[in-house]
Amino acid sequence: MNYRINPKNGDKLSALGFGCMRFAKDENEVEQQIIYAIENGVNYFDTAYIYPKSEVILGRVLAKGYRDRVKIATKMPPYLVKKYEDLDKIFNAELERLQTDRIDYYFLHMLTDVNIWMRLVNLGILKWIAEKKQAGQIINIGFSYHGGRDEFIKLVDAYDWEFCMIQYNFLDENKQAGKGGLEYAAAKGLPVMIMEPLRGGKLVTNLPKEVYKVWDNAYVKRSPAEWAFRWIWNHPEVTVVLSGMNSQAMVEENIKVASQAKANAFTEADFGLFNQVTQILSEKIKIPCTGCNYCLPCPKGVDIPTCFSTYNDREIEGKTAALSKYIMQTSVKSQTSNASLCSKCGKCESHCPQNIKIRDELATVAKTMEGFYYKPTRFLIKRFMKL
Repeated sequence: MNYRINPKNGDKLSALGFGCMRFAKDENEVEQQIIYAIENGVNYFDTAYIYPKSEVILGRVLAKGYRDRVKIATKMPPYLVKKYEDLDKIFNAELERLQTDRIDYYFLHMLTDVNIWMRLVNLGILKWIAEKKQAGQIINIGFSYHGGRDEFIKLVDAYDWEFCMIQYNFLDENKQAGKGGLEYAAAKGLPVMIMEPLRGGKLVTNLPKEVYKVWDNAYVKRSPAEWAFRWIWNHPEVTVVLSGMNSQAMVEENIKVASQAKANAFTEADFGLFNQVTQILSEKIKIPCTGCNYCLPCPKGVDIPTCFSTYNDREIEGKTAALSKYIMQTSVKSQTSNASLCSKCGKCESHCPQNIKIRDELATVAKTMEGFYYKPTRFLIKRFMKL
């Protein structure tokens, strides 16, 4: 197993982290997979409060003599924190489920903007974090994030975080926090954990046949999953890559790749393969946005690159998944950034290097992604999350 060093505290973390959201159904199989992973060098396990069964199973296995060999990462959902007392209620439940006295890497789960962080600050979370760290119950505090690059950078700067997690893969290099966000966080000394390296399997299955042909004709035989993982591990800024492994074969294959892949190891031939693949996939994309962010800031607050990227994902991930991402990334915020906010001022178009007719495309996005269900869904979610 290859390891990468946490620049904040010197922790030696396995390049491959075990994502615990998608455990297999058979608990005995899960236990075997966890133990095999530990025995073969995986020392970072990621779960969350909203995966209660996952926390319980992981805690039960680690209690069999493995706890001190691994780092546990779990998460607190901000939308369930309505008052100060909820912080302890949620955290103590997690300690009990995980059968542990400490959390090594504790996330605020899916922070969407600085305003949500400030709501928690106003509830007293800074005092709470300080107390938990003083007591040794939280070792490192960080956040996970889905959304655009600019808001991610604001969150990184909002507090003295000790790590963060973003979605990153070869198709999202210029989407969400993207490469710019990854490099910014790493430059500030933050370990960066990576989720969705395969986009929930979408970069492995149901791809255009032309993509499989590229991999099949490559100079070395590797599966689409291995190529995707190696692309991420080629980035020295990446600390841990999570994989939601739910079969023994998957665990074994990913450990093998994680034991071989290194940073800055790609050749021109490797990059050429990914250029071919991304070119094929880009032909299915409706709006040729590269996520350069030159169109921002929008006077009305529209997150133009995120609106376009989630709309484009309809062609790869399907309508339901893309709609879910659209609502989560543009609308579940204290200040929404969805496409229908566009006032058609045209300021953005004068800065777009792709010469995209942004106003027309935003109108298409709004019509497609903001149907009759959009406003009531957004209202209910924001009310639940107290935004």
